[in-house]
Amino acid sequence: MTEYVGKPMPRYQGLGEVTGTATYVDDVQYPGMLYVKVLRSPVARGTVKGLDFSDTLKVPGVVGVLTADDIPGVNIYGVYGDQLVLNPQDLRYKGEPIAAVVGRDEDAAQAGVEAVKLDVEELTPVFDMFEAMKPDAPIVRPGTTSNLFEYDEQGTTTRIIKLGDVEAGLKEADHIVEGRYIEAIQDHAAMEPQVSVALIDDAGRLTIHTHSQCLNYHLAQLCPVFGLSQSKINYLGGRVGGGYGGKNEINCDHIAGLAALKFCAPVKYRLTRQEDLAYTGKRGAWVFDYKTGVMNDGRIVASHIKEYHDSGAYCGFSPYGTEKCGMFASGPYNIPNILIEANTIFTNRYPSISMRGYSVLNGQVAADVQMSRIAEKLGMDPWELRFINAWRDGDMGASRYVVDGVGALEAMKRAAGMAGIELPDKLLQMSSRSR
Repeated sequence: MTEYVGKPMPRYQGLGEVTGTATYVDDVQYPGMLYVKVLRSPVARGTVKGLDFSDTLKVPGVVGVLTADDIPGVNIYGVYGDQLVLNPQDLRYKGEPIAAVVGRDEDAAQAGVEAVKLDVEELTPVFDMFEAMKPDAPIVRPGTTSNLFEYDEQGTTTRIIKLGDVEAGLKEADHIVEGRYIEAIQDHAAMEPQVSVALIDDAGRLTIHTHSQCLNYHLAQLCPVFGLSQSKINYLGGRVGGGYGGKNEINCDHIAGLAALKFCAPVKYRLTRQEDLAYTGKRGAWVFDYKTGVMNDGRIVASHIKEYHDSGAYCGFSPYGTEKCGMFASGPYNIPNILIEANTIFTNRYPSISMRGYSVLNGQVAADVQMSRIAEKLGMDPWELRFINAWRDGDMGASRYVVDGVGALEAMKRAAGMAGIELPDKLLQMSSRSR
């Protein structure tokens, strides 16, 4: 191990990437390649009343169309099995795929999309998650009675994470500090937009060239869509082309694969940069309400956090992310009394998905802005406040996990040194090994 630990090692893929010789999915070409373009919902919420492809099929270069009726397996995928590959009727967000057109080149396929006669009854959407939580709000998911994700069969819509007695802790505190923190939607903006190449290989298998960040996980979702076992799919990963969590979601593989199965030809489906920005999943919006009880000496004795996460029109990764965020939303601090109330809310936006430091980062940002606000309230140095409350080995987190090998104090000392900040001796003498 001493040959590697603490020493710079060359990236095994680095040379191809810096010289431009690396092959990405969009570089893959096959003779007779067909191309896909997708007909997307022009409204944020609506009902399809009519869909006519007669003019589309007359466009020069158009090979055919792909609809939900062409799916040999199930028209559903996703972490929670609630997303539609192609939505033939009840549209939930602007840009949702309705059908696809396959052409001999992208221009022909796009012209075919533009020739589709689509009749949509537009309905009132809801974009704000607090509006979506109201009893009279438009329902995002047809067939449900509210826009809140239910965490169990009993219909629980608020995930509770509890340690100690937060009400008693707040009563004990010398000061109560409150704050609301709002985090907006963010895009991954990977260098290579979403793209997939699919074909039937010489062994009769459906081969898909993918930039998936989680091959086995996606393959398990794709098999039911194609109606094929894993042995009948050759799922080829490689260079991701930049992902940051944005390629943990299936965007192109299912549609390219379906087109290859229907037309028995190599098919490429790639999004333009504009399509990628407009129609793929993002880091969804979050809102946090903090109520923190703190003593005059800086010890935090209670933390009550209300967490709200905008899932978009489908679950995506959001219910999992909401829970994960709640586990760490109180920060890396030893707080004896914690109550976290977390909600996942559906709106008529594109589905929210993972992004670097997924969900943990969201709560950590809010937690540390709250810490700075507390320090200001007490007139205390913000470094000292964090040193006083930082986890030590053996402390307990919000979900009652015991932390070990923390290193929080040591990391802060190193960060202060790199920033040219001279910490007082009383802080430098502190250790994460004991309090």
